[in-house]
Amino acid sequence: MGKFVATKAKRRPRRPVRAHLAALGLAAALALAAPATAQDDRMVPIAIPAQPGAVALGTGPLPGATAPETWHRQYGSAFARNVTVATLTPFLPDPAGATGAAVIVAPGGGFRTLSMENEGWDVARALAARGVAAFVLKYRLNPTPGDMPAFERSMAEMFSSAATRGPRPDAGRMMAGLAPQIADARAAFALVRRRAGEWRVDPDRIGMVGFSAGAMLAMATVLGGEDARPAFIGNIYGSLAPVDAPADAPPMFVALAADDPLFGNGGFGLIDSWRGAGRPVELHLYEQGGHGFGMYPKETTSTGWFDAFVSWIRMHGMLAPA
Repeated sequence: MGKFVATKAKRRPRRPVRAHLAALGLAAALALAAPATAQDDRMVPIAIPAQPGAVALGTGPLPGATAPETWHRQYGSAFARNVTVATLTPFLPDPAGATGAAVIVAPGGGFRTLSMENEGWDVARALAARGVAAFVLKYRLNPTPGDMPAFERSMAEMFSSAATRGPRPDAGRMMAGLAPQIADARAAFALVRRRAGEWRVDPDRIGMVGFSAGAMLAMATVLGGEDARPAFIGNIYGSLAPVDAPADAPPMFVALAADDPLFGNGGFGLIDSWRGAGRPVELHLYEQGGHGFGMYPKETTSTGWFDAFVSWIRMHGMLAPA
């Protein structure tokens, strides 16, 4: 088990990034990291847990935020919301087994909550156990009501309004709405590269894995993150809408369940985009698993996504000791 520790030329974002993010906006807002299995879905407030070693990213407070950061438990896992200050928490492997590879881990939650345990800490610990330095990104979130009953009502209203299929989100506003999260991701990559020697990380082997909305952030980081430059990315039950893939797009690993109620029937345009650009991509489409399976133990083959992901980054030479 790993320890729980706390620029180059810029690439100008392509115009299709805005259209892609706009098309994903509503879906990402619904992409809450909930397991498909029947578990306790009650939201129970908890005290903000200790996060030893968490490093503030210095991207500033979220503009216009009023409610303080709060946490709750749901589905047996810890969630954060109203995150106004971004942090990065390192989970470092035993130095004797460190490979030099690193992964920025972006939990999901529709940009309204963060599944910090199931899609953050648990993933990071598992990576550290494989010799990979993992860094959980607690990125800034869209504000939600401070008290729990009002928050629950706002979520119900969001789902209700989504069902009416309202007008398509404005592309410019959608891109501007993701600006804080993209800035947090860029700052995370910059911090890991700046402290690469201390953390035994190869600056050229830093990837990113995202879940649901976190997968959207990983994609936005590739398409519009300029100096972030992930060496590889994992898109775990995120949207597979097509994009204008960069000529130097990093290798991509994709895991999705066919019965995912959000993205299971959306086609495979993203895969075609990567293949059309001649870039490496691997797709795992599991028969069952639903949405938000993450590191939850399940009796479906989707539970194997993590081992497959580690095997994939090994195949790409990322786990060869420096």
